[in-house]
Amino acid sequence: MNKVLLTLSIMVLSGSLPAQESPITPRVERLQISAGPEVPLVGGYLTVIRWTVNNPGGLPVHYGVVHYGRDPKNLNQTAKNPIRLNPYHSSTVFRVNLYDLPPKTTYYYTVESMDSRGRSDGVKGPTKAFTTR
Repeated sequence: MNKVLLTLSIMVLSGSLPAQESPITPRVERLQISAGPEVPLVGGYLTVIRWTVNNPGGLPVHYGVVHYGRDPKNLNQTAKNPIRLNPYHSSTVFRVNLYDLPPKTTYYYTVESMDSRGRSDGVKGPTKAFTTR
């Protein structure tokens, strides 16, 4: 038994076990936002923007992207967070974190998502606003 454990631990440490690959989710015909975007958390250090879409499909890794700024016609800042699609779920919730925004400041934002190659999923949210505390 000690020989088996030793062999397995050497295989794990040497990286010789095969990596598990995620299945590619079939793409949907029309992607749309079904909930949000909304700002469930506005804090001094962290602001979270969240929205739900029907599962975009394609590559397993996607990014939620928020374009934001102090002028609704100039959303010149961008934040993004990765997410792994679950091929067995009909929807995907994106959450993007914005850090260290100054207090008592109004920001305008819009959301979109893209795959890990930078290809847009083809849906963009409306321009909305929030004010930091």
